[in-house]
Amino acid sequence: MTSVTVGLVGIGGLFLLMLLRTPVAFAMMIVGFFGMWMLEGLRSAGGVLVTESYAAVASYSLIVAPMFVLLGNVSSAAGFSSGLYDAAYAWVGRLRGGLASASVLACAAFAAVCGSSVATAVTLGKVALPEMRRLGYAPGLSTGAIAAGGTLGFLIPPSTGFVLYAILTEQSIGRLFMAGILPGLLLTTLFIVVIWFVCTMRPEAGPRGHVMSLKEKLSTVKRSAPLLGVMVLSIGGIYVGAFTPVEASGIGAVLVILLAFVTRSITLSAFWEAVEDTLKTSAMLYAIVIGANVLNPFLAVTRIPAVLGAALQDLGLGAYGSLALIILAYVVLGMFMDGLAMLVVTVPIVYPMMMQFGFDPIWFGVVAVIVIEMGMITPPVGMNVFVVRGVAGDIPLTTIFGGVFPFLLAMIVALLLIILFPQIALFLPNTMFG
Repeated sequence: MTSVTVGLVGIGGLFLLMLLRTPVAFAMMIVGFFGMWMLEGLRSAGGVLVTESYAAVASYSLIVAPMFVLLGNVSSAAGFSSGLYDAAYAWVGRLRGGLASASVLACAAFAAVCGSSVATAVTLGKVALPEMRRLGYAPGLSTGAIAAGGTLGFLIPPSTGFVLYAILTEQSIGRLFMAGILPGLLLTTLFIVVIWFVCTMRPEAGPRGHVMSLKEKLSTVKRSAPLLGVMVLSIGGIYVGAFTPVEASGIGAVLVILLAFVTRSITLSAFWEAVEDTLKTSAMLYAIVIGANVLNPFLAVTRIPAVLGAALQDLGLGAYGSLALIILAYVVLGMFMDGLAMLVVTVPIVYPMMMQFGFDPIWFGVVAVIVIEMGMITPPVGMNVFVVRGVAGDIPLTTIFGGVFPFLLAMIVALLLIILFPQIALFLPNTMFG
């Protein structure tokens, strides 16, 4: 068999292993190891398994992921997320669907200290869904807002998606973090517009909240100020060049832990539980990175990315036609694959093709993350939908999927705007790094 044929068989085997519920990290290791064995021999395969595994876990920049995960877990255990939700509700609660809008704003704020889509959806879902149910919000709108708002954790820095993309493509984590800020704010705004529109069309879906005085609003901001301060310090510190992303993650985690204990917002047992959750999540992320590092040399030897890139160019679709085809492929894959799995499996194949067409690697990272976000709320997999279903309890999956549909349209609009106006993603990183 030719190397390309072996590569195609390997990719088919990878998807088969994942369909058989093999963890994606081990599926990639298996395919990468045995593929290299077939093409380069056992010695080369063993060398790749050992050296790439060590190189993956020894990466200094990868420390960003567990530190920000720890920051988010401690914040959640200490109840800081409810402070963000109360502050958001105080300012936008009087609008149509104000409670749902507050949920989206709180998701965006929590995403800026968490970096995880699922953790954002779970944390804010536990806080917001009971309150929206009490006030008579339509089940589709309330669960859809949380499921869609949770995806912001994959886009707004510190994003685990950007960390993995940076490691897979050898791009700057700092530039990617900065590139996610304006698209994240754009998507948050579009989600709120969707809520306003739905509630204008169906006022009973999301009643207005009571109007709060300026004193009450400032009081809620004061209660959420410590966590907001950590968020501004971490991300702002990266922007002004005071910290590297790794330093910002460590400083943010230490500050949140100190705040939690100084304010007596967390018990020692809850803290250790947050640490254990962080270890489990970090082990999963490290395993995925190791798997990707073992798979990538195999894909490089097969020359599949180059062959696919040449095939795309032969189709004559042009740069943006090829981009549209790849986005469509991502959307289809997103219906069946977890977001992180899709990222680590596809980027080594798709990234070289996009570079052949001259696209900016940072910009494409933002586009890829948004498309993967869409997969988190599309049937039949829709990880965030299942997470929200677990929190909501008795609300059917069909109702939640129906509720997220308008938010999917908002994601499409955001994606089109970023494709038409790349500076939405590139302005901050270009300003910061010159």
